[in-house]
Amino acid sequence: MKKIFVTIVVACLALSAWAVELPKQGFGVQVGWAQPILRLNDPANPSTAKDSLSNVVKMKGFKVGVVYDGSFIAGFGTSIGLNYTFGAYNSGWKKDRNNYYGMPYPRNRQIITYHQLELYVDWQYKFEIAKETYLILYTGPTIQCGLGFEMRDDYQTYEGENYVPRYFNGYDAADADQTFRRFNVTWGLGAGFQYQRYFLRGGYDFGIVNPYKHTDFTNGNHTRGRLDQWEIKLGMYLWYTD
Repeated sequence: MKKIFVTIVVACLALSAWAVELPKQGFGVQVGWAQPILRLNDPANPSTAKDSLSNVVKMKGFKVGVVYDGSFIAGFGTSIGLNYTFGAYNSGWKKDRNNYYGMPYPRNRQIITYHQLELYVDWQYKFEIAKETYLILYTGPTIQCGLGFEMRDDYQTYEGENYVPRYFNGYDAADADQTFRRFNVTWGLGAGFQYQRYFLRGGYDFGIVNPYKHTDFTNGNHTRGRLDQWEIKLGMYLWYTD
């Protein structure tokens, strides 16, 4: 994984050095909406867990970053960017008819917070549909570096007429390092629109690396997963040549 990361970083630097002489290029900022999607197998159902990623957690969040854009020839070029992405999930309280510590019908909720840096290289083609107006199609890889991942499960049991907290169970930073790989690789597809210095892009990234380190279901571990992402980015080039 580290070799892949280093290779892409070197490629990005090489492209940036080459792009200094390109006639059409720009540097700008972008901000947008993100939905990281954690697809998991389910240790509660070991008979199907190794073949299914049916346990899906959809987080809500945002991203902000910088972008470089350069066209090589006839609209074909690349977009290179660095983003910070935040995602969060709260399932809300739900009734669970399992029996915990002899207390029937507890309620539980799951809370997740997620932070990462993303370095992406998109190969793109810009169709000029009017003067200084472009339709954009793009695809390419993204290297994601996890900065923080916290997952907490809260439980309440029914005693008399009230739900009361019993215990919570969560990951701290050390747990996350033992459970998840810090680096993930995705491949994205998307489309966008540009008018003069302003652009709008949206797409989907498919996770191509298993984010989990475990290989068995010991202590209820997930052993296989995929981290995907929906995203929409709105941006402006602070410096642009056309």
